[in-house]
Amino acid sequence: MTVVIDRTKTLPPEARRDGSVSAAARARSKSDPGGGLYKPRTPIYPKLVHGRWRQIKWALMVLTLAVYYVTPWIRWDRPGKLPDQAILVDFDGRRFYFFDIQLWPQEVYFITGLLVLAALALFLVSALFGRLWCGYACPQTVWTDLFLFVERQFEGDRNARMKRDSSPMSFDTLWRKVGKHAVWLGIGFGTGGAWIFYFHDAPSLLSSFWIGQAPATAYIFCALLTFTTYVFAGFMREQICIYMCPWPRIQGAMLDKHSLQVTYLHDRGETRGPHKKTETWEGRGDCIDCNQCVVACPMGIDIRDGGQLECINCGLCIDACDEIMDRVERPRGLIAYDTDSAVDKRACGEKPTYHLIRPRTIFYAAVLTLVSGIMIWGLSHRVSLDLHVLPDRNPTFVRLHDGAIRNGYTLKVANRGYADRDVEIDFAGLEGVSLKTPGSPAVPSPIHITVPANEVRALRLFVTVPADKIPGPANPARFVVRSLGERVESRTNFLAGAANGD
Repeated sequence: MTVVIDRTKTLPPEARRDGSVSAAARARSKSDPGGGLYKPRTPIYPKLVHGRWRQIKWALMVLTLAVYYVTPWIRWDRPGKLPDQAILVDFDGRRFYFFDIQLWPQEVYFITGLLVLAALALFLVSALFGRLWCGYACPQTVWTDLFLFVERQFEGDRNARMKRDSSPMSFDTLWRKVGKHAVWLGIGFGTGGAWIFYFHDAPSLLSSFWIGQAPATAYIFCALLTFTTYVFAGFMREQICIYMCPWPRIQGAMLDKHSLQVTYLHDRGETRGPHKKTETWEGRGDCIDCNQCVVACPMGIDIRDGGQLECINCGLCIDACDEIMDRVERPRGLIAYDTDSAVDKRACGEKPTYHLIRPRTIFYAAVLTLVSGIMIWGLSHRVSLDLHVLPDRNPTFVRLHDGAIRNGYTLKVANRGYADRDVEIDFAGLEGVSLKTPGSPAVPSPIHITVPANEVRALRLFVTVPADKIPGPANPARFVVRSLGERVESRTNFLAGAANGD
């Protein structure tokens, strides 16, 4: 039997093709029937619910906040005078430290690789389970949850807050709001303070910050993060997700009819309406139109209107609905994580099927595996030596009194290790080569130098080749650096002029 639910007659002109109506359209139709370009924000008072998904959100909120605030204080022993902060973006020292990994500016491609991995993982998770990132781990969601928790402690739950805001100001309301905003500012300041600890040694910055001796950038970014946290999580909330964040629009390309999303089961819930305990459930749906899913939603939408851009898949409407289903003694799951395909099949009387493995998820997983493999290979084959060669531009070469040709180069040898290293430098590609540093006699290639730990040593080097050993005006060659079994090289040219002439 095919069940067709026609609700289009009750939808306003802004109704979407899938039968849903945006929250903005509903609010506009209620407060501004004549239309308009702009509309003041309508405050949303989400009700506190209890259930499995709310508990998961609490757990993830505590975990993510703990990681953010605690990480700068984790110590990691490194030799010498290197910083002992486990994770540190050291702009002054031009280093990025991640536990035992030390990345130099020339290795920024590793950070790029991490960002690509994060994006691919987000694509894969979205294709499988919808907007889990938005609902559970996005910073805007996490800090908004924290601010709502504080708000409830001072002003109560939904009904109490609505009553206070609609009533004249009293001393009781005033001190509660002042206290709430003071705690919000404290959280915002803590957020900005934790952020700057990622860029400076945390204990040192903590002591210098309060006496005005911290870098100016520390005060600027602390103030900036304090302000944005306070405003975004305290006042803008759902507006950040709806109007400022690009991900709701991008994620539509990641989803398909087999993606799990928070879904109202129309086939089971309709026709909805109030229900008395003595009435039968025959000929009607399980939804009693209590609107508890709406008042629990932090985005202020009605999940029963179908898939909507505003929905962040937080699952709070599921908890609210399950609680009502328990009260009216109906099965849980009227609102649940489900797929469009499953809903359509149930509406047609067929058994739903779920496909986690499908072309797009295989593609995302394959690319994620490939990039992960490249990153692991790059890190495992990473050498602690680096070499850059800068040939002299003027003059490009010098002819000596015996006819030999000399080229000048500036070598920059980087030692990314934690100990001083003896390095061998060889000039390969031509015969009879002699090397000379300023103030020292020429010696046959190779030569040996010492490069201090975690430093770059610049070396001025003259390369001389007898005229009869030079085959042409521009001769491919290379500098080769060896140390402790590691080898790096840099290609260059040895210039001699046309036919060894000027």
